[in-house]
Amino acid sequence: MTMFSFLKSLFSKEPPLSEIMEKNPHIIDVRSPAEFRSGHVDGSQNIPLNQINNHVNRLSKKRVPIVLCCASGMRSGRATRILRKHGLEAYNGGGWQQVNRALERK
Repeated sequence: MTMFSFLKSLFSKEPPLSEIMEKNPHIIDVRSPAEFRSGHVDGSQNIPLNQINNHVNRLSKKRVPIVLCCASGMRSGRATRILRKHGLEAYNGGGWQQVNRALERK
């Protein structure tokens, strides 16, 4: 666990990522297509941050939580806020490699 992850867990009211992963969430990587091609979580969907608003209606039909990831957690944090404003159950998973590790532990 990184220092940032540890501090986040202390001050966050969100469940731990490992707990969210048990619900088989839909994973969305909000990096650019080029970044996504360089490595990503298996089974994740690539929707760049600047296009996330265009997918809200389709994503709202999902019956599972949505975990968003990017390179560091900054863009996925913004995407999480956007989806939550539309009433979706969305969580910032942080960096895609962190989400990948959480899936591997599942």
